[in-house]
Amino acid sequence: MTNHVHLLLTPGAAGACTALMRDLGQRYVQYFNRRHERSGTLWEGRFRSCIVESALYVLGCYRYIELNPVRAGMVDHPTGYLWSSYALNSGMRADPLISPHAEFGALAADAERRYAAYRGLFEQQFDPLMLQAIRDSTNSGYALASETFKATVLAPRGWKMEPGNPGQLTLTPN
Repeated sequence: MTNHVHLLLTPGAAGACTALMRDLGQRYVQYFNRRHERSGTLWEGRFRSCIVESALYVLGCYRYIELNPVRAGMVDHPTGYLWSSYALNSGMRADPLISPHAEFGALAADAERRYAAYRGLFEQQFDPLMLQAIRDSTNSGYALASETFKATVLAPRGWKMEPGNPGQLTLTPN
């Protein structure tokens, strides 16, 4: 996008996404500032993120990210956006830097059927409730997950369960 980036990451260890974003913010800003003979920050604010439960939500996030340039009116289809992972996920190109998520792999047993299934996801209308849930979860920092996942996995660990004041932990009653 012209003013932001979307990343769907599956960390290999706790804190890996935060460390990646910290390092990117420090190293890239230093590189950019040296190259362009400037100083100061490049980013508007801290990155936003949320935990995403697998299956329905992960594939929803794939679609959300890859349809973002379409929603912004930059292109007519995700294939038209150079920086989209759609071409990779639909089988149009390969990229050794990107590893498919397990939920993507579960779309079909063989690659051609998996690519066809993925392309089929984009023939369906994007559910406006899913679109809003992704935005709300990311902007507020709470999990994009089923109530069962929240209650059984996140609540026992003290994770943020719903919108609240910044820095305030709010748990959904069991």
